[in-house]
Amino acid sequence: MLFRSDRVPCKLNAMKRLIDITLSLAALPLALALGLPFAIAIWLGDRQSPIYGGTRVGKDWKPYRQYKLRSMIVDAEKSRIYATPENDLRITPIGRFIRRYKLDELPQLWNVLRGEMSLVGPRPNTLRECEIYSAEEKRILSITPGITDIASIVFSDEQRIINGSSDSNLAYHQLVRPWKSRYCLLYLERRTLLIDLELIAVTVLLFFSRTLALTCLQHALRRMGAGSDLLSIARRERPLVPFPPPGMTTVVDSTFGKAETALEAVAKVRLSGRGGHVPSGLLTPT
Repeated sequence: MLFRSDRVPCKLNAMKRLIDITLSLAALPLALALGLPFAIAIWLGDRQSPIYGGTRVGKDWKPYRQYKLRSMIVDAEKSRIYATPENDLRITPIGRFIRRYKLDELPQLWNVLRGEMSLVGPRPNTLRECEIYSAEEKRILSITPGITDIASIVFSDEQRIINGSSDSNLAYHQLVRPWKSRYCLLYLERRTLLIDLELIAVTVLLFFSRTLALTCLQHALRRMGAGSDLLSIARRERPLVPFPPPGMTTVVDSTFGKAETALEAVAKVRLSGRGGHVPSGLLTPT
């Protein structure tokens, strides 16, 4: 039987919160051991804060500051490039490594302990992104955002998907967002504690074998009653094509107007002297 978030038993929410706190506290020592050396390396690279705190929209539209190990040059968000391709020049050398292994997400355990995020839930977005949601997509904001979810597993190669696009923001909204939102809505309707634990396990498996992780995810999606379209996309056997987001009948054809290119963003930071040393070769288009 389907249920909306406002009908989820309080007991389920309480148990979910207990799991969040227990697992986050257990993982905290390992997160500190893994994250501290990279935090020091990031600071040594440009003498700027290794922690990035970006404002995101949480449950019921409540804003909060989401923490990450900084993987980009300082003030990278001012370029208005919200979808990050694999070859984005704003990503630092250390940032490229920690993004590859998702180590930049480690500080979000603090967000989980504060109750702003859950271990499992829809990945949070900026207010600008949420404001262009369809009415159907806005239902996603009725539950607590998370560190991992179905879409995080299916689109773990998101940077590669939008790589090479002349407009990475538009590519994200045409190729990734339509299915990411549908997976979030499926989770909203069918979430259980067992599903949460299974998605955590599949996320861990993802670090060792993406193929095996996607195979295991198929079993979870079938138990959640996913349709054939969601099962097919989750296999990731075919190239993604532009598709309308849920609640819309047409493909997104524009986003937020012209954004700076990554090249322009890097050049601006270099001129301001805030981003540390940027090799001249990065400022030469190829």
